Amino acid sequence: MSPETYKVVGLMSGTSLDGLDIALCEFVRGDTWSYRIVEAETVTYPESIASLLRSIDKADAESLVKAQVHYGSYLGEQVRKFLAERGCSADFVSSHGHTIYHQPGNGFTFQLGDGAALSVAAGLPVVCDFRMQDVALGGQGAPLVPVGDQLLFGEFTHCLNLGGIANISFSAGNRRVAGDLCPCNLLLNPVAARRGLPFDRDGQLAQNGQPNSELLAELSALPYYRRSMPKSLGREDLERDYDPILSRFRLREEDLLATLCEHIATSIAAGIRAPEGSTAPGKLLVTGGGARNHYLLELIRKKSPVAVCVPDGSIIDFKEALIFAFLGLLRWRQEVNVLASVTGAHRDHCAGSIYL
Repeated sequence: MSPETYKVVGLMSGTSLDGLDIALCEFVRGDTWSYRIVEAETVTYPESIASLLRSIDKADAESLVKAQVHYGSYLGEQVRKFLAERGCSADFVSSHGHTIYHQPGNGFTFQLGDGAALSVAAGLPVVCDFRMQDVALGGQGAPLVPVGDQLLFGEFTHCLNLGGIANISFSAGNRRVAGDLCPCNLLLNPVAARRGLPFDRDGQLAQNGQPNSELLAELSALPYYRRSMPKSLGREDLERDYDPILSRFRLREEDLLATLCEHIATSIAAGIRAPEGSTAPGKLLVTGGGARNHYLLELIRKKSPVAVCVPDGSIIDFKEALIFAFLGLLRWRQEVNVLASVTGAHRDHCAGSIYL
């Protein structure tokens, strides 16, 4: 049988609001899956979109519905422009959307970006809304990336993403385990913003600070860290649990960033298990914007029980867009794309809505 080839545009908008990741990905199905990122770009949000995404969770119902359609159209326009500028084509678009509410304990999660509006604006079929089915099945609706980690990055025992939230997946025996470890850029970027910076480039501010032991102790005592996998974090958790603690401390930005990096690295190290049933050393793949924070990465290296591996820039920046393209492809093929072992759902399943 000849290999099957697909070209899919993956869209990812993270909680840290640093822009829209667009990746045109090629997947080939032979004996195993292979992939390559053909073209990729991060589109910085115009202030009108960034402001909308920051504030829409407090809006009335009518405004939320309008935003759902408006943002979906915006995504579609960006896809059309991206492909046209490069003279490329795609079979379909796979969109994560932008998470506005994530409350699996209350039975819902919501990612902004209407699939119908996106499809019309892009002129392509769309796969979207990957999380709600899992919540309906009793799961956390997250993390979804581990099935891609398993099928595309199987040479690594652990895969860590340092985005707005730090999440990990790894193999434990014959099953995949995953979860959100701690907030990451959602904690760091607002502190850098106090200095007029979008983020702490290379961790330059943090490396000139001193961790505050009292703040570290309070953060480490949060109940979330006593919960077992699978578990997930949302922006609401930060507002409820982390922000009140941080607001009580008046620290220099350097000291606060150093403290937060120490907390993040310690939380990550605590969540990494050595590979079971193997004498070979484990390998941790680190991606996401936080992988460019050299100070944070060095702390993780020092604390990690497994070897830390940082890939080339396209995988650092676009791994999540790549994997959501892949999740959409699995949905397109009607194959399992969500693992119950990582989300806590009643069963493995094939999630996502399709707009043709």
